[in-house]
This record gives sequence, C-alpha cells and structure tokens, in this order.
Amino acid sequence: MSAGTILWWGRGDPGYSRNGVVRAAFAGIGWKIVDFRPRLSWAGDVEAALCAVSRPDIVWVPCFRQRDVAAAARWARRRGVPLVFDPLIGAYEKQTDEFRRMEALSPAARRMLARERRLFAAADVVVADTVAHAEYFMEVLGTEAARTKVVYVGAEAAFRPSPLPEGADRPVEVLFYGSFLPLHGPEAVVEAARLCARRTDVKWTLLGDGPLRARCEALAAQAANVSFEPPVPYSGLPARIAKADVLLGVFGATEKAARVIPNKVFQALACGRPVVTRRARRAYPAEVAASPAVKFVPEG
Repeated sequence: MSAGTILWWGRGDPGYSRNGVVRAAFAGIGWKIVDFRPRLSWAGDVEAALCAVSRPDIVWVPCFRQRDVAAAARWARRRGVPLVFDPLIGAYEKQTDEFRRMEALSPAARRMLARERRLFAAADVVVADTVAHAEYFMEVLGTEAARTKVVYVGAEAAFRPSPLPEGADRPVEVLFYGSFLPLHGPEAVVEAARLCARRTDVKWTLLGDGPLRARCEALAAQAANVSFEPPVPYSGLPARIAKADVLLGVFGATEKAARVIPNKVFQALACGRPVVTRRARRAYPAEVAASPAVKFVPEG
C-alpha cells in the first residue's frame, strides 16, 4: 500500500512511548496522521459523522483504547475502511493475570472476556507487541492468525548509544526505573541488592513511583547499597540511563510478564546498555534472545 492517511481514533496519549514509536514510523514512510478524539467514546461514530471527518485509508485505535473500538468499527465499516487495533494489553488479561482482581472463571471475568472478544473481532487487524502476545490474542481472545500481526514496541530516536560513565573508582550502578507495578517485580530487585550488600563496588538505584514503591523502601530500609529516586520527566530518561552501567527490566512472575518486552528493555539497549530481565524468550526476537547484551534470569 502506498502512503496514505491514518485516522488516529481515541482519547489516548499520543506521546505515550508505544504510540510515539508507531506514529514516528508512519511519518517516516510518508503517511499522514489525523487525530480524532471523540468526546464520548461510545458515540464516536455519531460525532465523526456530524463533524464530517474525511475518509482515511486506515482507522487506527491505539493502545488501551478498548472503549473506542465499537464506535470506530461502526464508522469504518460504513465507509469501507480497514480498522486496526493496537491494544498493547487486553482488559481481561490485565484484570485476571496482571492485577489478579478477578478469578478467570468468575461470572464477571467471563462477561469481560466475551465483551473483549467481540471488540477484538470488530477489528480487521489486531496488532500485538510480541509473538507471545499475538498467540495469547489468538488463543484467548479469538483473533484469527491471518489478521493478527506483531509490531515490537521499540524505542524513540532520543534513546541512542552513549559512552559509559567515567571514573575508575566509582561503583557500578545498576538502575531500575518504572512505575513499581507487580508486572515489574521491583521487590526482586531489592532482594537481589540485599544479597549483594557486601559488594561496595556496586550500587542499586530504583527510580520512579507506584503501588509497590513503599513496600520496596521498607524492604531496603537496612540496605546501604540501595537508593531511591523520584520520577524524572520522560525527556530526561536517556540522560539518566547514560549515567548507569547496567539496566534492569522486569521480574514479575505472572504469565503477562512472560508475554511482553517492556519499553525499558528497548530503551536501555538503544542506549547501549546491557540489560538483566526475567526469562521470556518466546516474547523476544531470536537475535535479541541470543544477544550477550541481555541476561535472562528466572522470574521472581
């Protein structure tokens, strides 16, 4: 297909890492992106009709915007335009696996699964971030293999190789950054640091904030080799990575954690830093899984 127009449908953050990478990729091959942010997701097709939104070549519903799919599908179907949905994560998967707020076989979870299967079926193409996630979409959410595609998350152009920090006598810095979610397994980072407490030539830094930060601070209370830093603006992440020697990925023990490659892994590798992360080899491209730049460890 030659370059055309993408109608970017939904109220999500266009600057979110996944969205930014996809949008930059489209721009790089000459595609035009037009944003449509409906006031009410469920009535987006009515609003688009009233606003006389021009017919694009593709309607793209970005990550986390399940609530926009139904209206976008109705509008696209009436105009004969293919709909692409890039969910990044399913709502059912998030509630039953990542946060474990629902039992997978409970009535509420079954209703959520049925609804999400209908939404995924409404898209002409469903985009997954890894092969393992694509397999999950096909096996659990019922997407067809022919219309399930993989686009890796990647990293923005701002993340580029930088020299290692200088100073022969300084300790090696192991850096974890993130939103302290169960998926990330930050407690495992603190435990690893505590096991290395006698190593004065290594320091451990956890950067960011989130639900598990307080617990991690409590676990690290007696660990002199562990420090915590507040979140930094996203634009400042490349410079912060450049100050570290080794980057950490995720260590959560959920099945969801085994299906993804976190943004931070792509970002760290793009900055020229080695990464330690949990084993999830089915999620990784073969050349990355075999690379000495990534050290896989058991989950948890």
